[in-house]
Amino acid sequence: MTGERTPRPPGRPGRPARSPADARDSATVADDASAPRRPHADYTGGVYGSMLAASVIVGAGTLGSFPRLELVLLLLLTGVVFWIAHVHAHLFGARLAQRPPDRAVVRRVCREEWTIVKAAVPPAVAVGVGPVLGFGVQGGQWFALSVAVAGQVGWSVAAARQAGAPGRLLVLSALVNLVLGLVILASKLWLKH
Repeated sequence: MTGERTPRPPGRPGRPARSPADARDSATVADDASAPRRPHADYTGGVYGSMLAASVIVGAGTLGSFPRLELVLLLLLTGVVFWIAHVHAHLFGARLAQRPPDRAVVRRVCREEWTIVKAAVPPAVAVGVGPVLGFGVQGGQWFALSVAVAGQVGWSVAAARQAGAPGRLLVLSALVNLVLGLVILASKLWLKH
């Protein structure tokens, strides 16, 4: 079944659909506009971006004179840097040996990887609204970390749902990502002692 194209969905002319097997294989992202594409939204980058944001919060520890602002900037800038790294890896990995990507491919890969940055926004907002909710700097970090872990679980469920996973796999995906998030939470507790 790999390599077979599924029929185009109604109302989306010009965008060939991909089978779930093709969508999972990110190494086959095409270099020309006529090749199959990943589904419209790829939430797996959100899982990665949420885990990255949680790790940044844990690693941030004590920041300088403006800890909230610095953590917000650190979260957003780290998301952008990792987004650029993922775009670069997709565009210049195996493809560079074949031929340089055109503008359409660059735009598509940038759009597909943008969920990494989107996943950093809720934890950054959580840090920013912490004072409004009555959280000190440490409380704001814990709140942001909780938001990042919740985002990680949410993105994983969205990715599994998009892939057409049955209900039990949605639950399994959520549980695996919750455990990974709890490991990150536990590392923050461990590093504080």
